[in-house]
Amino acid sequence: MAMVWGQGELFAIASKEEIQQTQFYLGKYKSMTLFMTDFEKYEREMKQVAIDGEVARRIDQEDLHADKTANAVILSEKQKWVYHQYRKFKIMIDRAHGQIIDEEVKEAVDIRYLKGYSRKETIMFMRRGVAHSTVDRRIDDGIVSIANTLKLSGFFEEISEKF
Repeated sequence: MAMVWGQGELFAIASKEEIQQTQFYLGKYKSMTLFMTDFEKYEREMKQVAIDGEVARRIDQEDLHADKTANAVILSEKQKWVYHQYRKFKIMIDRAHGQIIDEEVKEAVDIRYLKGYSRKETIMFMRRGVAHSTVDRRIDDGIVSIANTLKLSGFFEEISEKF
């Protein structure tokens, strides 16, 4: 992971694109954690289903015939690779979330993205009397804070190398 730092970049400022990527990954956070929990609990069963079931019959719809055993191995390895990528992303996002200084901003991001509630539910969970525009601003501030921390930690270089 090679990072090029210019003069004056002691405090990382995420670009608009990196902020959008951060919002995307935060939006996927809950489904990533659900997949990880399921994988950890049922990895053995998932492998068996891939071998026994029809999932591995054809990984690619263009296959004229399929080697079910080989496809089951490929599917299992893909699930394992996805699990490890999600785990790495989750750790980096959790660390960046922990770096948010403002507790109200941290709480808004936690409710909205880490716990996976909708915007409306997040507004309802916040303290009484807090305007929806204030909750939206806190969420936006949290996304920017997380994006800046992720930029500093090399997250965006990591994902650009993988994908």
